Amino acid sequence: MSQSSVSIRFDGRSVDVPADASWDQVLSAAGVADPAAVLAVEVEGHRVDLSSPVVPDAEARALTFADEGGLDTFRHSSAHLMAQAVLRLFPDAKPTIGPVVEEGFYYDFAATPFTLEDLARIEAEMARIVAEDLPVRRVQMTRDEALARFADNPFKVEMIRELDEGTISAYQQGDFIDLCRGPHVPRTSAIKAFKLTKVAGAYWRGDQNNVQLQRIYGISFPEAAALDDHLARVEAARERDHRRLGQEMDLFSFHDEGTGFPFWHARGMVLKNTVVDYWREVHRKYGYSEIQTPQILNQVLWQMSGHWDHYQKNMYFTSIDETPHAVKPMNCPGGLLVYKSRMHSYREFPLRVAELGLVHRHEMSGVLHGLFRVRAFTQDDAHIFCTPDQVRDEVVNVIQQVFEIYRTFGFPEVHVELSTRPAKSIGSDEIWAVAEAGLQAALEGQGIAYQLNPGDGAFYGPKIDFHIRDCMGRSWQCGTIQVDFSMPDRFKATYEAEDGTRKTPVMLHRAILGSLERFIGILIEHYAGKFPVWLNPTQVKVVPVSDKFADWAGQVYETLAAAGVRVELDLRSEKLGRKIRDAQLQRVNYQLVIGGREAESGTVAVRTRAGEDLGAVPLDAFVARVTEEASSRVL
Repeated sequence: MSQSSVSIRFDGRSVDVPADASWDQVLSAAGVADPAAVLAVEVEGHRVDLSSPVVPDAEARALTFADEGGLDTFRHSSAHLMAQAVLRLFPDAKPTIGPVVEEGFYYDFAATPFTLEDLARIEAEMARIVAEDLPVRRVQMTRDEALARFADNPFKVEMIRELDEGTISAYQQGDFIDLCRGPHVPRTSAIKAFKLTKVAGAYWRGDQNNVQLQRIYGISFPEAAALDDHLARVEAARERDHRRLGQEMDLFSFHDEGTGFPFWHARGMVLKNTVVDYWREVHRKYGYSEIQTPQILNQVLWQMSGHWDHYQKNMYFTSIDETPHAVKPMNCPGGLLVYKSRMHSYREFPLRVAELGLVHRHEMSGVLHGLFRVRAFTQDDAHIFCTPDQVRDEVVNVIQQVFEIYRTFGFPEVHVELSTRPAKSIGSDEIWAVAEAGLQAALEGQGIAYQLNPGDGAFYGPKIDFHIRDCMGRSWQCGTIQVDFSMPDRFKATYEAEDGTRKTPVMLHRAILGSLERFIGILIEHYAGKFPVWLNPTQVKVVPVSDKFADWAGQVYETLAAAGVRVELDLRSEKLGRKIRDAQLQRVNYQLVIGGREAESGTVAVRTRAGEDLGAVPLDAFVARVTEEASSRVL
């Protein structure tokens, strides 16, 4: 190696390059098969542009769209591309922020409301900018230079004034420049396929007291085929939209008289109670008792728990007897009051206490979304009180319970994440270290692969989060385990230890379904409303061909109902075809057609939801079939 060259490790191999080389030159030296696919480089854990100078003796790797860092770089560059197109078409618009989100990216603008027709124009302008193949370059400025450069945009000026850095970075492509830390793709031509998906309202910095903005969402991919696949999945998701299916199946509704609060209908309550019945069954198996705590509690309690300082913006308040109260956003403080209502001994531990608690959280109206984002929901909470040396075994017990429940509901694929201490938290360093080590040991002891999320824990303790994947490949975070050494201490909760002293228990917060309402929304979309027998609110529909066969149809109905089958009898004066179609729309598992032959032979003509005709079946044989499917929870 000459004096003018340096050595680095790139994608696991040693590479020598000129000392003044940039990372795009490394691609060639390293023999990267498809350099055009490389969007950025990760150097010692930090992402940088391909045009950045190399770092001697560094460990680096290429980032493509398949990598999380590469995807983030690509999508954020797409947000800049969209903002540039917007400013070309709407010069008076003021860009604010344009982050990457799970469903793609968005950019917020202070502007006259955009229309759907505007989105088509913006997409066309984006395509022109891509064809221009503009280089994307990083620009360094002093604070004063940045303030002068963005003087006509009060949002950018506000952000610049809040920055601690003496040198401020921006990215420029042609006539467009934007504040950004980067990195970005090297040229606009890298962004080959994109679609602007919707327009929504937003508030500057999410505060409804601030100016209202226009938010444009988009999605992008390196090639058109991937975009086409994505749009096909979106269309499939639209067909499975739980809001539409919930209405068609008469499960629930929403009303302006209670924005964000779901109204459960009779069939919906059957579904909800079926989920709850199974939940209770599994919790009895794993040694839990069940409690219920009030929905409104004194402000002092929320100050003691820490929610007053950390969660106040998401809470509802009222006054009782001239004393401030809050509607509970979480069940934990009430659970601690139940624990403190009597003395406890180490001999009772681990003490597993579950609660299906209705909680209320203030959500902005713009983020409400069917059952997925509501203002009141049932949290399938549990709190486990134990000694420090029991933490690992209890976490293992919860992990096994989580996987069992998800499998039963039809979610065998579970992604696990371990999140550690955030910047804003309570409790000592020693307590946090013990809690994090306990969770990590439980996961590794079970051989469970997990993703580490540094700094993403709850304010009172580290956590394990469980993500399920539905039939469309979408990931949903539902379950969580959180170790809490702090809240029991704040509440002065104790137990009598083996040595006779009073000690503070460890408290494990735990949810599996998370929000019961949200989980049911996920189930509806996962199955497209076509639930397995054990979950379906209506398992069987009895359909007589005419009134002449109503007597046998009634006997069939009574027999099925007595056997515990969820059955409905359709005695409407409608044609048979209409009755069958309606049963199909309601996604009933079986339709039993009753005509003269069935009434005479004591049988039922069985049609499945898929339209399969099973022919005439003895009633007792059918009852055995459907009850076996339901009791064994066949998927």
